[in-house]
Amino acid sequence: MIEVEVATSVDDGLVAALNALVAQLSTSAPTLTREFVREIVDSPATTLYLARDGDRVVGTLTLALFSIPTGVRAWIEDVVVDEGARGRGVGEALTRRALEDAARAGARTVDLTSRPSRESAHALYRRVGFVARETNVYRFFMES
Repeated sequence: MIEVEVATSVDDGLVAALNALVAQLSTSAPTLTREFVREIVDSPATTLYLARDGDRVVGTLTLALFSIPTGVRAWIEDVVVDEGARGRGVGEALTRRALEDAARAGARTVDLTSRPSRESAHALYRRVGFVARETNVYRFFMES
């Protein structure tokens, strides 16, 4: 049975679990530290969701909520399910919980981006009601 919860505390076990998951999402992501995970958990702009199978963290999702002059915006970021738990509804459970919380916070829409190669993720997003937008996404790289 998969349970979805909001991370409220940070310990070494959580940091290790997140590092293992993020490594499955991105080969270029830096190693997470306890302090950085604490920043995410403590931030009023982000909610870190954890999917657990018993005591084991098998998935995560971050919801970013922020107010701008046109209303409350919501973004889903860094959705990752452990490859051993894929196909069991973990990503869907995480996504649906984030959508419910975004609606309660007053967001009228929720956005996310997904690499073209993540076809199973795209199927999930369409299944829960996301639609592809005709838009351009721009990225500015900060100099190191």
